[in-house]
Amino acid sequence: MSTINSKPADRSTPISLAKVLLHLEGLALFGVAVAVYAQQGFSWWMFALLLLAPDLAMLGYLISVPTGSVVYNLLHTYALPLALAAIGYGAGWLLGLQLALIWLAHIGMDRSVGYGLKYPTHFKDTHLARV
Repeated sequence: MSTINSKPADRSTPISLAKVLLHLEGLALFGVAVAVYAQQGFSWWMFALLLLAPDLAMLGYLISVPTGSVVYNLLHTYALPLALAAIGYGAGWLLGLQLALIWLAHIGMDRSVGYGLKYPTHFKDTHLARV
């Protein structure tokens, strides 16, 4: 049975269907992004080089935890890479589409292993769990 909490889940929280679905959603996003990337014939060295680039957002934590969480969340939400993908696809801008797919793959990979959007309380407090 799922429970509704107003605070981030900790490791003692039972695994809920919602949490499992969020992990599967991340895995599906990763798989689709990689499949479309492969179908487009984009460079795999570029994929490997940039896959972890969104994690540079963690540098925001050098300023403060709230600032870090905002910067991290901006680079780890679906909205920006989906907008970039739409612009890239619509304008025939293949580099934009390529970057968006790598970015989406990164977010999917993170979500599939339990890294979620950050709360402004602590780096380890995420919407999926305390990591």
